[in-house]
Amino acid sequence: MMGFGMIGGMILFWGLLILLAVLLIKGLFHSNQTVGNNRSSTTLSPREILEQRYARGEITREQFLQMQKDLQ
Repeated sequence: MMGFGMIGGMILFWGLLILLAVLLIKGLFHSNQTVGNNRSSTTLSPREILEQRYARGEITREQFLQMQKDLQ
């Protein structure tokens, strides 16, 4: 009877340890995907993409204004 309790305790211990490891790995990969934008690039509107490009300095003010007119 005591042997079964020890084996059951070891199984429970290793099961919890594996579960914690899986949750930790899942959390790490999930957090890496959400760094930066809160939404994926497929859900951004063209105007939001344009505003982000301007904010990052990828396009000039003149290009931004022209592209903004083109979107209207």
